[in-house]
Amino acid sequence: MKNQMKNQMKNQTKKLILLPALIMMVMLAGCVPHTTDSTEVGVRTIKFSFFGKKGVEEKYYAPGSTYFFMPFINDWNTFDTKLQNLEMTYDANKGDRKTRDDLLFKTIDGNDISLDVIIVYKIDPAKAPYILQNVAKDDMDLRQKIVRTIVRSKPRDLFGELTTEQFYVAASRGAQAHKTKEYLQTMFKPMGIIIEKVLTKDYRFNPKYQKAIEDKKVADQLVEKNKSAQHAAQEEYNRKLEEARGDVNRMIADVDGEFMKSKIEADVYYEKQQLLAQAIKAEGEAAAKGIQEMNNAMASAGGEALVKLKIAEALQGKKLILLPVSEGGMNLKTTNINELIETMGVKGLGKQP
Repeated sequence: MKNQMKNQMKNQTKKLILLPALIMMVMLAGCVPHTTDSTEVGVRTIKFSFFGKKGVEEKYYAPGSTYFFMPFINDWNTFDTKLQNLEMTYDANKGDRKTRDDLLFKTIDGNDISLDVIIVYKIDPAKAPYILQNVAKDDMDLRQKIVRTIVRSKPRDLFGELTTEQFYVAASRGAQAHKTKEYLQTMFKPMGIIIEKVLTKDYRFNPKYQKAIEDKKVADQLVEKNKSAQHAAQEEYNRKLEEARGDVNRMIADVDGEFMKSKIEADVYYEKQQLLAQAIKAEGEAAAKGIQEMNNAMASAGGEALVKLKIAEALQGKKLILLPVSEGGMNLKTTNINELIETMGVKGLGKQP
């Protein structure tokens, strides 16, 4: 009896041990594949478990793989980890929605404006289980209910801090876009969402104000054009003035050169004439001095003898005929012929030494 009871107990124990094994075998035999794409991560939710914990697993399944789980007692969700662009634009043919979808708000100085914005984001793979459990069940749910809802509200306030004029400055819009990105990242980080960039594209003002701005731009362009034309005219005037100054300076230089040349030639001619005058003067003075000295010599006894010698030389070999005249001639009766001849030097020439 005791042995029989022991055998029954053993059989019951074996059944209890084999039952879970049989259940596991059945479960494994009915497993189905679950895959992830090259940019996807998977998250498994255990709906029923004999031994483990139920609910979302605190891990993610890597991209580009296949996993096998029992159907019905497991759920499978995937999230894309590549960069996502949420584009909100005025053009109905672009962006997330086929209608006008740009952000409308007022500038800090009260003008209506619309702005095209692109939000570039992705999820943190490690946060995929948290996203499934607390944020969104899939990519579309995450995009439309979470990301879109938030990025259509707060950026309006941040870009509305700019003045109308600042919207014309790309650097101002860029700085505000960076500020918006930092703010959104602070909000989304706990959710497992990473904001990579906030980009701004076209912007538009109220049509009336836009027309006024365009008119002002045209007027400003006209003013700038006139300034440019005035500047060009001034530059042309300055160029011609410099050319005229150059011509005048060249003329002055030429005249100065001619003047200096003429002055030098005049100075040379003057010096030459002065030297010539000095030479003539010296020559004249020398000649006058010679004449004076000759006069002095002729005034002496030697000069008288020299004169007589010259007369004698002139009369030598010539016949002298003395004819009496009635009036005004030489009177032979009263003329001392000897003295006359001596005066002429004839006698002296006739004398022997």
